[in-house]
Amino acid sequence: MATAPQPSRAVRRVVLGAAALALGASSLTGCQQIAEAFNSIQGEAPGAASTATPVPQPVSTTAAMDFDSLFSYDGSVSLTTDVASDLEVVLDVWAADPKRTREWTPNNEKVFGFAINAYDRRVDDKAVLAQKRRVYVSSISITSQTAQTSGMVQQPFQFAADPRTLVPPDTLRSDRGLLLNSYQGGLLVPETTIFMLPADTYGITLQFSFGIYVEGTANDDASFAQQTIYQYLPIAIYNDQGTLNIVSNQPTTAPQG
Repeated sequence: MATAPQPSRAVRRVVLGAAALALGASSLTGCQQIAEAFNSIQGEAPGAASTATPVPQPVSTTAAMDFDSLFSYDGSVSLTTDVASDLEVVLDVWAADPKRTREWTPNNEKVFGFAINAYDRRVDDKAVLAQKRRVYVSSISITSQTAQTSGMVQQPFQFAADPRTLVPPDTLRSDRGLLLNSYQGGLLVPETTIFMLPADTYGITLQFSFGIYVEGTANDDASFAQQTIYQYLPIAIYNDQGTLNIVSNQPTTAPQG
């Protein structure tokens, strides 16, 4: 399997093992099948219908041009959450295909990868696990919301899973979930796909939610506390000319002669 592209911040990763996917697809092998199994959890398919919710006021062209997307500028992004003093959970997300984010248009498949890792800054990164405050991830959920010039809002991408079903069976885990700061690294999902979007979409925001257990004192099973992490990732959507996909709401008027 090809190695996933590196995000903007170095991360250690657990390679997503096809033989270990507890997704009802234990016979899958290879990156293509892994992606298909992972995407099947969404329950989405190219061209699948989604619920539209009207918004009172349409989005202006100026607002569309100002859609803020660091991910689109750099092709990758690192989102850090402090879960305790000197203890971080880092979400890295990167464009996989197309890698050029100006080629992310409503009509094509937009493939991204992501990784989740935990870092205890009180100790050296190479310290043994007993010296680190452990962090387990017990659930992953990703939802989405479009930004459209029509003023409509849709939720075309959705995903939810127990992270223990996405990794090989020998990965360190417990009843609390998948261990993020082991010597094996955290969780790597090499690719998943955002399918077709409404034609007037100029941006989509992914909303990540992770349920985690955080150890208060290193090597103390009685010190764990549960938390929920939320991170938001705006992604600009472009047209075929590589500019923001802005569709005018104004009718075309013929020139006066």
